Amino acid sequence: MKNLKLVAPTVDLKDSFYTMLQDWKYADERLSPWSIALETSDFEKYINTLLNASKGIGMGYLQVPHSSFWLIDENQNILATSNLRHTLNEKLWITGGHIGYGVAPSVRRKGCATKILELTLLEAKKLGIEKALVTCNKSNIGSAKSILKNGGEFWKETPMLNRITQYYWISI
Repeated sequence: MKNLKLVAPTVDLKDSFYTMLQDWKYADERLSPWSIALETSDFEKYINTLLNASKGIGMGYLQVPHSSFWLIDENQNILATSNLRHTLNEKLWITGGHIGYGVAPSVRRKGCATKILELTLLEAKKLGIEKALVTCNKSNIGSAKSILKNGGEFWKETPMLNRITQYYWISI
């Protein structure tokens, strides 16, 4: 895929956002990252919630400032989303790390996960983050490959409920 860019959430991409959500619904999968699963019926309010969280206002369950991003193509289609946590708290050390991301099911295996992680790491660098903790489910081989392609170094894995979480560090 060419001409992909990372953008901050905007009301202008409302239709594209809902199309992406439908893609997830048809695949009958859990939305990822968590920020796209928030209430969106008042889309302008949803966008303001995301933008305010990046300023440390109304940070939600993470309780740390965090920024959301969308990976779009030349036709303004949202292909993937990410959530960048500006700092880590105890909960994020255990699960989540600095960056969570998800790719719309219909565009997987086309390099979108690698690209959104790459571009989100650049945003992390702007915040002064020198090493980013990124986690994934051990069974999510595609995510692990994207992390490794972005310089991820395996740190550890931990059993968690009914899955095993892998932890990687990426020097930025």
